[in-house]
Amino acid sequence: MYTVYIIQSIKNHRYYIGQTSNIENKIKRHNLGQVKSTRNYIPWKIVYMENYKTRSEACRRELEIKKYKSGIKFKKFLGLWDN
Repeated sequence: MYTVYIIQSIKNHRYYIGQTSNIENKIKRHNLGQVKSTRNYIPWKIVYMENYKTRSEACRRELEIKKYKSGIKFKKFLGLWDN
């Protein structure tokens, strides 16, 4: 099973979108500073997850969500937009 996830930096509220086959280990790596692109924004918390049977499905969904990032559609996706 593969998980598409969105994490948010508690430090500055940035978001990171990724996919993995081991969500517990991946979040631990993010919070230990072992992921280069997220180490400056530790600590992280999970704000969203979806599960898929194959990596290719998870990758497609990850890219789809990344297209939403920073816009109104992303905020609506996370339930942060009231309009």
